[in-house]
Amino acid sequence: MEVFGVMTIVLFIVALVFVFKTINVVPQQHAWVVERLGKYHATLAPGLNIVVPFIDRIAYKHILKEIPLDVPPQVCITRDNTQLQVDGILYFQITDPMRASYGSSNYLAAITQLAQTTLRSVIGKMELDKTFEERDHINITIVNAIDESAANWGVKVLRYEIKDLTPPAEILHSMQAQITAEREKRALIAASEGRKQEQINIATGEREAAIARSEGEKQASINRAEGQAKAIVALAEANAEALRQIGAAIREPGGQEAVNLKVAEQYVDAFSELAKTNNSIIVPANLGEMSGLIASAMQIVKTQK
Repeated sequence: MEVFGVMTIVLFIVALVFVFKTINVVPQQHAWVVERLGKYHATLAPGLNIVVPFIDRIAYKHILKEIPLDVPPQVCITRDNTQLQVDGILYFQITDPMRASYGSSNYLAAITQLAQTTLRSVIGKMELDKTFEERDHINITIVNAIDESAANWGVKVLRYEIKDLTPPAEILHSMQAQITAEREKRALIAASEGRKQEQINIATGEREAAIARSEGEKQASINRAEGQAKAIVALAEANAEALRQIGAAIREPGGQEAVNLKVAEQYVDAFSELAKTNNSIIVPANLGEMSGLIASAMQIVKTQK
């Protein structure tokens, strides 16, 4: 009975091992490669899978997710013989688990080495300044070169990104000095452009102000001329009206005698004013004419009375 119990336990253990070897659960986004008697047999998909114990063997387990691979930094020589330390990161994905298992003994090392050699080749064709401007071109070139070779390894290269481009300290210092000089140059140009625009604005303002002043003076002159013309016209009209009234008055009875009297009075007044302004005695050139005027004036007065 004891021997039978031991055999039962052994058979139970063997059955458990057989069950565990037969049933395999593959996680999502994983692929397991099965070899039967040392030869590739099948690729197990995610889920429950059954294999033949002791005949089938799970040889490789692959992750089908996107995998980042850090490419170690390396020194590259540019076209203008300048050393440049470059490092980056590569993103890839296993698309064929069977080829990833048998296409290369170590596809990770193969991808890394190919990325480094391709990077050195691309950098060697470019000048130092272009390497900073053409990062996208470098990334695309490396991806295309690696992806063509990695297809035999069951790997799809998705993208490559340069993390750092580090030139020597001397080159970096000269680049900093060049950048500083360019910034100072742009600042001086901007300041000169500002002063130029300021002078243009001032000249434009002065010109517009002078035009406005001249327009104002012109309008003022026109207004003064129009005012003077209107004043002359008004004065002429007033004089004409006065002369008309005088002429009408002269044509009336006694008008001529009144005119003679007025002229005589003005003549006497003018003579008296001249006498006041000078110490010398002023004698009219024709006293008879003056006496005649006075006599005429007296006769008019008597007649009016």
